[in-house]
Amino acid sequence: MREFSVPLNFAVPADGSAVDAVHTHAATTPNLVLFKRLAGGTWIDVTAAEIAEQVTAVAKGLIASGVAPGDRVALMSGTRYEWPILDFAIWSAGAVTVPIYETSAADQVRWILEDSAAVALIVENDGHARTVADVTGQFPGLHTVLQIETTDGSAGAIAALVERGAEIADDEVRSRTAALQASDPATLIYTSGTTGRPKGCMLTHSNLIAESQAIATSGFGTLLQPGRRNLMFLPLAHVLARAVSLAAFNAGTTVGHTSDTKNILTAFGEFKPDFILSVPRVFEKVYNTASQKAHNDGKGKIFDLAADVAVEWSRAQDTGGAGFVLNLKHTVFDKLVYGKLKAALGGQCQLAISGGAPLGARLGHFFRGIGVTIYEGYGLTETTAAITVNSPGNQKIGTVGKPLAGNSVRIADDGEILLSGPVVFTGYWHNETATKEAIDDGWFHTGDLGSLDTEGYLSITGRKKEIIVTAGGKNVAPAVLEDHLRAHPLISQAIVVGDQKPFIGALITVDPEAWPGWLERNSKPAGATVEDLLADADLVAEVDSAIADANRLVSHAEAIKKYRILPVDFTEETGELTPTLKLKRNVIHQNHGAVIEAIYG
Repeated sequence: MREFSVPLNFAVPADGSAVDAVHTHAATTPNLVLFKRLAGGTWIDVTAAEIAEQVTAVAKGLIASGVAPGDRVALMSGTRYEWPILDFAIWSAGAVTVPIYETSAADQVRWILEDSAAVALIVENDGHARTVADVTGQFPGLHTVLQIETTDGSAGAIAALVERGAEIADDEVRSRTAALQASDPATLIYTSGTTGRPKGCMLTHSNLIAESQAIATSGFGTLLQPGRRNLMFLPLAHVLARAVSLAAFNAGTTVGHTSDTKNILTAFGEFKPDFILSVPRVFEKVYNTASQKAHNDGKGKIFDLAADVAVEWSRAQDTGGAGFVLNLKHTVFDKLVYGKLKAALGGQCQLAISGGAPLGARLGHFFRGIGVTIYEGYGLTETTAAITVNSPGNQKIGTVGKPLAGNSVRIADDGEILLSGPVVFTGYWHNETATKEAIDDGWFHTGDLGSLDTEGYLSITGRKKEIIVTAGGKNVAPAVLEDHLRAHPLISQAIVVGDQKPFIGALITVDPEAWPGWLERNSKPAGATVEDLLADADLVAEVDSAIADANRLVSHAEAIKKYRILPVDFTEETGELTPTLKLKRNVIHQNHGAVIEAIYG
């Protein structure tokens, strides 16, 4: 058993709350621009004083609507300016925020509303209103339903709440905020449900403050400063986006919000962020899109060579630095290739933070090599997002970093990662059985497998529940193979199969965005679908090559022997991916069981 701890270097006051920063900023730096709000295609400054005024007004509206201290208020919306305003207002009213992913189906919304016993629900638009229309009437305790965007001429949620609360005194909000204790629940975040019905993860104000403080006192502290910019585009229903947004806000960093990920590069160019928070799939997309464009334009060999140089140059930084020839190549490609990639991220992005899934060492080295270092971290909803992270001055690519201040990591005898510290949750909402299963003697059992090196850097090797045991008794962690395959420009998703089977197999899906370019480069009919070309020799050869590359990372017994290309991609709409793009293995096995069996037929 190995363990590594980092001392606590801050204190969370017993009467502290996650909304305190709103009023502290307003009192000490009222003109500080903390948010930029997108309106009519223009980014508008929003100062600390304006935020505090609006948060108070919305909180009064919640109080006038009958929201009492400790009540749960559900929020179903994409990432937008109103999200944190409502979040802060819910806390100011003494209530608890229950985020719901904007892509959630009616049954998922029904379960969250039922389990949390929410008294109010705020949705974003008409589509969400239709999703919840048949659900909301089932809960008599749900007395308030509002909509942020309206198309019928009625007031949106913000305006409606401000109007409702006009007669409530500001002192009522101050009284409720002052009554909050750090140990009080701040939010119930429901787990993605990859292995069963979602559980309400109860995070306290203390958890959120500890996460924010730990990030601020890490190597990221020099970047989280007034005047710096972060464009948040991940779902704020996800704990990672929420925690980093709060840390940035507390530090005085300017945050913008958008959920238009299809046009995210345009948004980068307009907003010009200093740092980016994302999940690995977005970084994979940036790389794959650039690679595909280069190949489509006949410049594929140049891009591939530039990518190899970036990786080699980055690796050299860990072994004494690059030599003269490598530095010269790197300088040349910086002008020819890397500069264009950095410009696509807005031109002044200094670094990026990645979480939610493994990034992969090669991709990490590639981005560091082009001048935008990605710092990978590890955490779960139960740890208020990151509990370990690589940071400026403390980075080892291929790992997920060291514990943040005050936290500890332990590797159990069976390889499971155990965690403790101020960011670790206190339990699941009204589910003592699940809580007791997850927390034992003060240590949270993650279900993930990993290792710690002598310096305290954590590496993730897989999940206990995802371990495949072949008929021959070989234990195989699928993540290594799957992560490498997803990095291929043509491959969207990969799932490794083979539990209780004689060998390891895989299902492969093709990236719809990369498909047209591949057709053109390989002289295929422009309108051909993946289903049309499942047996095409060129397609099979390309996937064969990707499989062979991935197999080099594992032993012969763990290697993929057979695979099938699926005619369609996994999506959140089919229930095969979570909102953070994790595989729902049980759903995929159910949907594609016949194809999996055919591998072994």
